[in-house]
Amino acid sequence: MSIVVICSGGPYEDIYPLERFKSIEDVVFIGADYGSIHLLDAGIIPTEILGDFDSLSDEDWARVTKVVKHIDKAKAEKDETDTDLALLRAIAYQPTEIYLTGVTGGRLDHFEAAIRSIYRLQLENPHIVIKIINSHNEIRILLPGKHNILRDEKFRYISFFAFEKTVEDVTLRGVKYETTNETIEIGTSRFTSNELILEQGYISFSSGICLMIRSSD
Repeated sequence: MSIVVICSGGPYEDIYPLERFKSIEDVVFIGADYGSIHLLDAGIIPTEILGDFDSLSDEDWARVTKVVKHIDKAKAEKDETDTDLALLRAIAYQPTEIYLTGVTGGRLDHFEAAIRSIYRLQLENPHIVIKIINSHNEIRILLPGKHNILRDEKFRYISFFAFEKTVEDVTLRGVKYETTNETIEIGTSRFTSNELILEQGYISFSSGICLMIRSSD
């Protein structure tokens, strides 16, 4: 199993604790723009970094170029965000999981762009689990089918929202509020703040796109 961790340049206090990935053997770290500095601050030398690096000072740039072997510097005028470039590079590693952090704090337009990007890439790569994570939340795009959900005390609360399309035939098991063949309409908040009561539960649905958010207090 291979894991790619992408760190973008959002506020450091909102980034998922990167040190927790250091014990994983088969993990690739990619720094997107200022995310490269966040990785170094966490004691991690990125496998590679990319972006236009317009957020880095001359001192920051000297710091990363001294220790990072693979650097891909892009033009500032480009169609893709630095996070987009990092996600595309992550896909090239053919991982089973991609974790993206550093996109939920600060600029909301960057967060919305990241959500749209993982949505597109999840449709194109249904075999890869793609997550946005920060210190208090984990976000996934779920496609039709059955998805097992493991108990995680850190992310105790689980919410489900329709994303782009209504979610049909929703069945939830192993959670406090179970459902059978329900519908998640676009705009409803009725499926907010559920909780697992077993070590493993699941959601299944026949059509639509589901945004799953797991959160802590």
